[in-house]
Amino acid sequence: LDDALQAKENIEAMLKKISEEMNVKFGEAFEKINANFQETFSDLFGGGKAELVLTENLEDPDEQGVDISVQLPGKSKGPLSRLSGGEQSLTAIAILFAILKLKPMPFVVLDEVESALDEVNCNRFARFLRRYASTSKFVVITHKKPTMEGADALFGVTMAQPGVSSVLSVGLKDAVKHVWED
Repeated sequence: LDDALQAKENIEAMLKKISEEMNVKFGEAFEKINANFQETFSDLFGGGKAELVLTENLEDPDEQGVDISVQLPGKSKGPLSRLSGGEQSLTAIAILFAILKLKPMPFVVLDEVESALDEVNCNRFARFLRRYASTSKFVVITHKKPTMEGADALFGVTMAQPGVSSVLSVGLKDAVKHVWED
């Protein structure tokens, strides 16, 4: 019985230590991501401020949330819900790249992440994406011309028959012809 009690105490001590280490590592990573987010947000929006804020759950301290506070250039600070769809998309892109800055991935797939952006913000996104192309390879699914113009290679996907897709390499001029003239 003493051995079982000692084993239980050892396991509880080990779990407590692991939990404390996890909290420390999470806090460090969160602070780095927050700093990266502030930088990427400002870069993408041409100014402004943003911050990730941990919210507490008084009932269960292990269950925290994250609030996003933003201030666009020339506007007052407020919650993410006050932004337009395009501004929310650009903010989400800033968070994604803040995480990628902390932990670069060799390969990233982005599926129409910039679809809600106007042309000015789409151009900003395309320039921003090019800066990260040296650390990660991006496959971007898009219908936006500014994003296509920033690509190293373009591939079109067509469906000549129902259920049968074909992939072909396309030049920008051909892509423009097929996407914007149809």
